[in-house]
Amino acid sequence: MTSFFLSSLVYLTIVWLMISYQAAKAWKPIDPTEGFISLPLNQSNLVIQRPYDVPEDQRYSFVDGVHKLWVFRTDKPHTPTSKTGPRTEIRIHGYDYSSGVWQFEGYGYVPCGTSGVCIMQVFGASPHATTLMLRVDNATLSYYRGPPVLVQNIYDKWFRLNVIHDVEARKVKVYINGVLKYEAPGRGGTSHFFKCGVYAQHDDSYYMESRWKGIKVLKKCD
Repeated sequence: MTSFFLSSLVYLTIVWLMISYQAAKAWKPIDPTEGFISLPLNQSNLVIQRPYDVPEDQRYSFVDGVHKLWVFRTDKPHTPTSKTGPRTEIRIHGYDYSSGVWQFEGYGYVPCGTSGVCIMQVFGASPHATTLMLRVDNATLSYYRGPPVLVQNIYDKWFRLNVIHDVEARKVKVYINGVLKYEAPGRGGTSHFFKCGVYAQHDDSYYMESRWKGIKVLKKCD
């Protein structure tokens, strides 16, 4: 009886250790860019979309490698004919894609008080407009309006964001600081591109701001 009890205890201990190891491995930070090629990117690839009646330097700055983008709730949209909310966003130009595995990488920062805003998009879907939107609402970073919540308190700290879009597999993965936070299904569409900045959504704060540095576009090696 004692031998059976000890054997069972050893077995359960081994199982528990294996489960703990796998769980720890799953949450261990990785380099999401492994196996990807970083594509050439310069300022000409970064198109600034801002309220159409405001000069660029009143909603965007680039100082010491940091892109600062801000917008007000009362601002106009980015074109006179647009029915969307106010935004100041970097639209990645020159790397629209319709197939393959693509990745956005950037280091983001959201100051306290910014809320009701999208800070990153994978644009293009069908019948929707976007495949992915990352939103900040009252300090939380979420997939669209959530759930899920990806980060409980995103304010006032730099974070590394990696978003991988596998078009054929219809999957999108979101990594924060090297940790996989969410895997979402694709949403169709025939053409996609990346955006980051601030784009007003529901219950938006009067002033919205995000900062970005180290922006990269990467493609999976064939």
